[in-house]
Amino acid sequence: MKYLKFTSYAYLIIALICIYDGITKWNDETAQPWLSFGIAAMAVFMFFFRAKYSKRFEDRNSNQ
Repeated sequence: MKYLKFTSYAYLIIALICIYDGITKWNDETAQPWLSFGIAAMAVFMFFFRAKYSKRFEDRNSNQ
């Protein structure tokens, strides 16, 4: 279950890529940068959610 710690960082990488994509699309009138920013916000949320869940899971296993 150690891979759970590392998979949460994948969400941060996805967020950085989406933020970069949104910034590059910002001045293009035909592009939609808000979708990229929305996905980035969701990825950051998932990072913190998974980190909290991983810590809770680890604490539960250490108490038993």
